[in-house]
Formats: sequence, C-alpha cells, structure tokens
Amino acid sequence: MTAVAAETTQAVELMERVETLESVARSLPEQDDRRSRLLRLVEKDLATAAPLRPRVAAQLLGLSEKTVRAWVEEGVLLAADTSSPRLLLDVERVHDVLHLVKDLRAAGATVGLLDEVHRRLADASWFDRADLAESVEQMQRGEGHVIAAAPQR
Repeated sequence: MTAVAAETTQAVELMERVETLESVARSLPEQDDRRSRLLRLVEKDLATAAPLRPRVAAQLLGLSEKTVRAWVEEGVLLAADTSSPRLLLDVERVHDVLHLVKDLRAAGATVGLLDEVHRRLADASWFDRADLAESVEQMQRGEGHVIAAAPQR
C-alpha cells in the first residue's frame, strides 16, 4: 500500500469515526453532559490528527486536487503549516468544509460550490465572535433597547 493510500484510509476512518460521534451527540439533548463529552472527543480527534495532503483532502471532499489547491488559495481550506514548502491541510477545516459540501450536494448544488462554501464559512465565523454571543444572550434575557430608524420624510 502506498503512503498516500494509507493516509487516505486513515483520513476516511477518522472522518467516519468523527461523523458517527457527531451523529450520536446530536441525538442527545443540548444540556446532556454526554453530548458535550462526545463533541470534546470529536475536537480532540480532529486537533490531534495529522495534516492532510491535498490529494487526500480531494478524495474526502469528492473534488479534484486542482480544486482543493484553488480553495486553499481562496482561503476556504487552510494550510496546516504555512512555514513549510510542502502544502498540508488543516484537518479541522477540511472537516468543516466536508460538512458544508455534503449539505450543499444533498440540496442539489453542484455548481458554484466554492462561492457557497466560502459564504457559509464567513457566516459561521460571525458566531465565533464573543461580542455577538454576548449581544444574543442580552437579547434573549430581554435586555437592551429597541432602536428604530427615524421615519423618512
């Protein structure tokens, strides 16, 4: 078995394990401690996984290697180590993009995947902002003031 084939097998097994854990976690109520423990295992698996060659990521995502490299250039996929001359991809980002690509394909999207994945990643990044999370929590508690635009004349 070649090195690339072995890496591909490992990556496929990792993603299958992660997808199974996520599926079980999502079946549990949000406040269930088992859910958060399973999701922490997913995070740990992804964080400790070896970076992926573009060829391996391409097979996982069902894309060409050329497309994967273009997505790296566009910032959709991330290099794991920018100081290395060899391109290896961040496993956590490949996993995030894998979810988006699967969802888009399930919805029938085959053209314009790059733009749609990029847009969804940008939208998701808003939810990582602490100030937005704080604002949403304030809104849910009924705090704050409603500000309406002045009537136009």
